Amino acid sequence: MQRFIIEMGMGNDQYGQDYTKAAARAIEDAIRHSAIPMFETLGLSHSEMEVRVTVGVQQPDVVDCAELAKGLPRGRISVVATHGGLDVTNPNTGNRLVIATAAVEAFLPKQA
Repeated sequence: MQRFIIEMGMGNDQYGQDYTKAAARAIEDAIRHSAIPMFETLGLSHSEMEVRVTVGVQQPDVVDCAELAKGLPRGRISVVATHGGLDVTNPNTGNRLVIATAAVEAFLPKQA
């Protein structure tokens, strides 16, 4: 497989402290502006594309990777959560803001 695109994004959950929600927003941020016309141009099927998503949060074990995969529109999807992102606590209220980062990579078989 050959990587042909990588997009990065950031998302947060300001009040719910929900790492999956923050990760979903990071993924959406990464793919929101992407348009890949090469599939139509080259006559390729989206089913040939492998999409690998890595999300970074402070508590990766609580991220629902299967739920995140459902939000991606095309390709064979894999989502992995790893330690990263950032938690920021408001010193006045104790409320924790969770911030996630995401890398969305797309791969295709090597083209001649």
